[in-house]
Amino acid sequence: MNSMTGFGRGSAECDGLQLVVEITSVNRRNLETRISMPKEWQSLERMICGEVAAVIERGRIQISIQCQEAGSNNGFAWDREGTASLLKSLSEFAREEGILFEPDAVLLGKLVFLNRKNSSLWEVEAVTPLVQTALKKALKEILSMRLQEGASLLTDLTERHEVLEKILADIREKAQGEVARYRENLNKRLRQAGLELDLNDDRVLREIALFADRCDTSEELVRLDSHLQQFGEILSDEGSIGRKLEFLLQEILREYNTIGSKSIAVEISKNVLEAKNEIERIREQLQNVQ
Repeated sequence: MNSMTGFGRGSAECDGLQLVVEITSVNRRNLETRISMPKEWQSLERMICGEVAAVIERGRIQISIQCQEAGSNNGFAWDREGTASLLKSLSEFAREEGILFEPDAVLLGKLVFLNRKNSSLWEVEAVTPLVQTALKKALKEILSMRLQEGASLLTDLTERHEVLEKILADIREKAQGEVARYRENLNKRLRQAGLELDLNDDRVLREIALFADRCDTSEELVRLDSHLQQFGEILSDEGSIGRKLEFLLQEILREYNTIGSKSIAVEISKNVLEAKNEIERIREQLQNVQ
């Protein structure tokens, strides 16, 4: 089982250029990949999306690709002479127009950015091998993290699945005596009302038969048992299982709701409520399962 939450980082370096790829993923119903990289490299997007889709089936994937000269502390080289020339031109223009001109750090920062050098940005053909290398490293790391998170999810979901199975067994046991309890309660109410009716009277037997038909949950119990069995089997499957589990969980909830509406036993109603609470916790966990 794999989680849809994770982070991975990979880097590659060649001829003084260092390239870093960072990948983050969160839960999404389908696969959604977004890439942030220099616009000159946009033609690599198809290749990157293909690499991601080959190993990740669901989730929102955010990929950031950054490059800088190896050993530098910034993401680009700046043109010192060009910045000085622009600053001088602005000063002369302000003097000619009679405008007070007092350059500060904010202005200098903007001028430096405007005069950054793009010479360190490689052509897309040359940078492709670096992107592929760094991307594979980042994907390997994020897949490892998603697998570790998935193991924790599997443990939790397995425990909650066992709880639902125990609740089902408890309901099945209590449902077997529901008609007998109704028969006893009906006899008690008749006596309290001062009605001397034999429990073998046709009218009483008809009432009991109608009740037995209304509260019969045998079909729901059979389907519920089948759904829970499938749920447990899918938990051990590989690949993308989140949607399958979500569908089965809906069916499991449907059967528990039907049992709750049919039964008049307080204890069974408590069991159904407990099951619905557990199902809600499972639903929250499944939001992160690939």
